This record gives sequence, structure tokens and C-alpha cells, in this order.
Amino acid sequence: MAEKTGFIGSIIETLKTIFWALLIAGIFRTIFFQPFWIPSGSMKDTLLIGDFLFVNKMAYGYSYASCPSVRIPQLGLDVGADDFCGWFEGKDGRLLGSDPERGDIVVFRHPVTGVDFIKRLIGLPGDRIQMKAGRLYINDVATEVADGGVFTEVKEPQGPLRNTPRCENAPVGPGADCTKSRQIETLPNGVQHSILNIIDQASTDDTGVFTVPDNQFFFMGDNRDNSTDSRVPQNRSGVGFVDRKDIVGRADRVIFSSAGRSMLAFWTWRSDRFFKALD
Repeated sequence: MAEKTGFIGSIIETLKTIFWALLIAGIFRTIFFQPFWIPSGSMKDTLLIGDFLFVNKMAYGYSYASCPSVRIPQLGLDVGADDFCGWFEGKDGRLLGSDPERGDIVVFRHPVTGVDFIKRLIGLPGDRIQMKAGRLYINDVATEVADGGVFTEVKEPQGPLRNTPRCENAPVGPGADCTKSRQIETLPNGVQHSILNIIDQASTDDTGVFTVPDNQFFFMGDNRDNSTDSRVPQNRSGVGFVDRKDIVGRADRVIFSSAGRSMLAFWTWRSDRFFKALD
């Protein structure tokens, strides 16, 4: 009987340990940092497919979007932040909140689907944003751009989703060099970052004027011709303007990076990107 009690007691202690570990992990993820894998090439070459980072949730304070989401398609599991903290979603403002700055790399919930996106903050409330011939204008003034050389990668499937990069020098065969023109863009507050070009006359290279509403923000990807962002409205399967409450946090540093299907494929690791600070 004592042996049985000891066995059952061991199971109970193990379950308690797992429970407290999950609880602590959940609190840590909700309040401090959220892990994020880069699934697409919309932020190249700042962020590459397979980059792994932690999103700093303390940077802008907390809203319903700070609650974790759990999505495991293989198991049919899709629990969003609104499922955990839907009661908080309609609240105005953010707890201990502060606004992001222009040029920050920000993770936010898509206003319609609830899926996490990562883009660069371009427009603040009240700003006028427009693209003309591929050039970004903020409040009717063109941003400064300088030649940044050429970004080169191999034309091959990348990451778990096996996405193949788009190339400015297309057509390009498998295993060949895939290139894109790179420029260094300077935003009005002095933040500099690289942007890539794939198509000379992409559909989003010329837009109307977007006037950013109060309590909302305008985001764009650095890979300008391969990014679903605020240049396309929500009713056309884009992002549109993003509410302050939908912001999750700021990305500051790549922790780990792998070009392969799995982080266990050590031969695909990009060691030069480990702990890389983001511009």
C-alpha cells in the first residue's frame, strides 16, 4: 500500500510540477516576452525566413493582444488572444502604455483575422502616407534613400513553409543566385533601414494618400514588393490601419536563425544572425 501511495504521490507531484511550470511560462509569455518565428519574406533583409526572436511586450504596455495565442493546425487547435482576454478587447488605451516610435519593428494582431504580423511602423496618427513610383512620402515629403547594393540569396525553398524567394533578376533556376536591389531609407526621425525592390512597377508602388486616424498606425514591410501591409485595406485582404489595442510588442533582436525546415537541422543554421540586433 505504501508503495502504491508512493507511486500515486509521485504522479501527483509530477503533475503539480508541470502545472506550475506551464503557469509560470504562461505568465512570462503574457507579461514579458513572446516567442516569434519569421514565416515569410516580407521583412527581408532585416528579418529572414526562419529567424527566431522574442517580442518585448513591456515596450508599449498591455492590451488584450498581450495575452498569448495558441495555434497548432495539426491538432486543430486555434485559441486566440481574444479567447483568453476578450473581456479586455473593447477597452480604450493600454495598461502602462506608451506609443511605438516611427521605424520600430512591431508585432501586432491582424485587425480581422487575429493572426500575428510583424512589420515596420511607418505612419503615426495624423500622418499622411503615400507611395509614388516606389518612393515613400510622409506628410508630403519624400524619404531619403541611398544605394545599398544588392541583396543576394539562393533560389531554393526556405523555412518550414518551404517558401521560394521572388527575384528581381527573374527568371532564375533552382540553386541560382536570386537578387534584389537594396536601398537604405531614412525616416523623418533619423531611423535608417534597408528596403528591397523586386518589381519596378508593383501595384503598391503608387497609392493614394493614407491619412492615419487617431489611435491607429500604418505599417509596411521592408521587402516592399512582397509585403501584405497597410497599403492594402482590410476589405481587399490587406492589413489597413492597425489599432493601438492590437499591438503586441517590439522586436529588438534575433535570437536564433535557421534556413531549414526545423531548428534541429543544424547544417542550415545561420550562426552570423544569432543575437543580432535589429535596426
